[in-house]
Amino acid sequence: MYLAYNPTLTGGRVVWPESAELAAKAGFPGVDVNTGPAMRHGLDATRRLLTSLELRPAVVDLPVEFRKDEETFRKGLALLPDAATFAAAIGCPRMTTYIMSSSDTPKAELRKIYLERFRACATVLARSHVRLGLEFLGPLHIRKAFRYEFIWQMNEMLAFAKECGPNVGLLLDSWHWYHAGASIHDIVAAGRDRIVHVQINDSAKLPPEQVRDNERLLPGEGVIDLVGFLHALREIGYDDALSIEVFGRGLKEMPPEQGAKLGYEYGKRVLEKAGIA
Repeated sequence: MYLAYNPTLTGGRVVWPESAELAAKAGFPGVDVNTGPAMRHGLDATRRLLTSLELRPAVVDLPVEFRKDEETFRKGLALLPDAATFAAAIGCPRMTTYIMSSSDTPKAELRKIYLERFRACATVLARSHVRLGLEFLGPLHIRKAFRYEFIWQMNEMLAFAKECGPNVGLLLDSWHWYHAGASIHDIVAAGRDRIVHVQINDSAKLPPEQVRDNERLLPGEGVIDLVGFLHALREIGYDDALSIEVFGRGLKEMPPEQGAKLGYEYGKRVLEKAGIA
């Protein structure tokens, strides 16, 4: 397992390719790759950049808008083959996206739509041997943001991912894992093949109704059992990136170099505490 820079550490103010340069400067072995900017930068240029900075590409984002109407989805799906080829070519056969845990569409109806759409995405990605990770969102305020609650628990999202295709699994975020009430056993039961990518961060101890997704802490600052979380990942043989995704915490107000460095330093301490670094 290795730490990867995520753009939230600088409040999204640093974009590709400068984000890769900042990640390397801060000490990160890996970096999250933003699909659109990286593809515009070019395949050969992206490869050279990663090689020169000795960075591992941690994950790329799914560049398909699946949350809107069918026409919008189909337009995005038509662009997916090139993005999948690009991801595989830079040595990053992992794409991820999040799924809101509430909607104005009834759950059964939305589940059917998303199942069809993600199956279509999975079929395209499989041609390039790329896996897709779906993120569940646990906090209560997200589950209550719209009229109908949708999938928000780890095991239910895992079951949905399995229906989507053999190359579909989870984007496992320690924040959502904690706020969805998931356990170390759930990680072990999911297994290596269904954990596509991992994000780490921390949380204050708050009543569910006071939790806000944009008020996170750096790894090791809060109450999440990150040592147990990491040990479970090690038990299943997960050996890919741990992207540090932290919304809030004053990172937007800091110089980008400071935010990136803090993310790396706190992440490294957690790995050392878990006996992994």
